[in-house]
Amino acid sequence: MQVTGKGQVTIPKHIRNAAGVAPGSEVEFSLEGSRIVITPVATAVRNDRRAALRKAAARVRASLAPEFRQLGAQEIMEFLRGDEPLNKPRRPAARGSR
Repeated sequence: MQVTGKGQVTIPKHIRNAAGVAPGSEVEFSLEGSRIVITPVATAVRNDRRAALRKAAARVRASLAPEFRQLGAQEIMEFLRGDEPLNKPRRPAARGSR
């Protein structure tokens, strides 16, 4: 495994899975002699929170009227704010316009 110019490495997937390290997890680095040790920090708590949030979001989405279920979060927020009609066709953003 090679270290990038920024000091980054990719932790192999089977090791991440075995250690319970997921995107957003926190890890600590320490030295044991000449070995670098990476230890997950509160991974279970973070994963429990993410699981709880996913479960809550699924409950909310299931409680929505059918016409809202296919909408994304941004579309629902725009509708709630009154930014645009619910069934307004989407237009692709023009390139180079800002």
